[in-house]
Amino acid sequence: MQVIHFLSLIVFIYTGLSVVYLFVFAIAGRFGNLRKYSVAEKKAMIAVLIPSYKDDSVILDTAQQALKQSYPSERYTVTVIADQLQPETIRQLKELPLNVVEVSFDVSMKAKSLNVAFHQLPSDVYDIAMILDSDNIMNQDCLEKVNHAFQQGWEVIQCHRAAKNKNTAVAILDALSEEVNNTIFRRGHRVAGFSCTLIGSGMAFRYELLKDIFALPEIQNNPGEDREVDIQLVKKNIVVEYLDDAYVFDEKVQRKEVFEKQRTRWLGTQVEQASRFFKKDLLSRFWTKTYLNKCFQNFLLPRLLFVLLFFFILVVCTADIITGFQLLLPSWHWWVALFLLYLLTMLVAIPSSFYNRETGKAVLQVPALIISMLRALLKIGQNKKGFLHTPKEFSE
Repeated sequence: MQVIHFLSLIVFIYTGLSVVYLFVFAIAGRFGNLRKYSVAEKKAMIAVLIPSYKDDSVILDTAQQALKQSYPSERYTVTVIADQLQPETIRQLKELPLNVVEVSFDVSMKAKSLNVAFHQLPSDVYDIAMILDSDNIMNQDCLEKVNHAFQQGWEVIQCHRAAKNKNTAVAILDALSEEVNNTIFRRGHRVAGFSCTLIGSGMAFRYELLKDIFALPEIQNNPGEDREVDIQLVKKNIVVEYLDDAYVFDEKVQRKEVFEKQRTRWLGTQVEQASRFFKKDLLSRFWTKTYLNKCFQNFLLPRLLFVLLFFFILVVCTADIITGFQLLLPSWHWWVALFLLYLLTMLVAIPSSFYNRETGKAVLQVPALIISMLRALLKIGQNKKGFLHTPKEFSE
């Protein structure tokens, strides 16, 4: 019994710290105010880079939409990095006023594609590199808003990535999850003065900074390149700004099978990157708030696993109440209070636009997605064998 009490106390401390952390930033993200930027007359030269791996179904539309920015056309270029696209897709891309960089690797990685593009684009021309995924559609004023913040001295900017589709229950839940992350890890962190978390696309960087990062050997074969970029920024003590009104619309996964594949990749990169925080190059930043914050973030459970943990704990609490045994330490009252605080945190973090009948129906799919997440957890070793591509399917 003492062993069970000790283990439950450890789990309670970890869960309690995690929930309080999420609650504080959820409150900041919901009720705090972000900095507003005035219009900048000076226009930076921007390279919009779009790596595309086998995404023939969406890349043409993405490229065409990227060319429709309100930003002066002579002050930005679009480059599609074509990895295993069909010859017809490449031919159609080359008919557009953009650059096409064709790449081929034994093992495809987004970081490798970007590194090749950086070395093919002309040097000393660009001020900003804007990274999009092959399904991302920028709002027409997105680059304009990125430039406003860049001219105020920011070296790294994360735009507001939002869902461009909510056509299935899985897509709705994926969209909801992303907006919760925007509230807590982006809005909330910036309101509190911390660096916001990068997503992997809709990101703008000082050009030479990103070029140098993607030339590093440790990022070349890393399927979680956004996490490695985050780590490099921690080492350089660079704070990431968040632009809540600079929208980049992103395709949300529509089927449980694709969800499972995507989460396998994400979980694999999270586990791999955990050890990076204890290596010498990062430990030198140990007492900085950026290091401590990013390290704690990396050890947070994914949201669906939090739900599963609380379900299990509530079952044990019920057993405690019925039988009179005290299996949990502290008592079940504390665990229930912690669960209610977590529930309140999620309610605060979810935007009001999701409080509708469609979301209510979608929530019924949560148990199935928890099973998919558990299967993903068992398959994270696949992430080391190569990039786990999640196909893009939404073409409207």
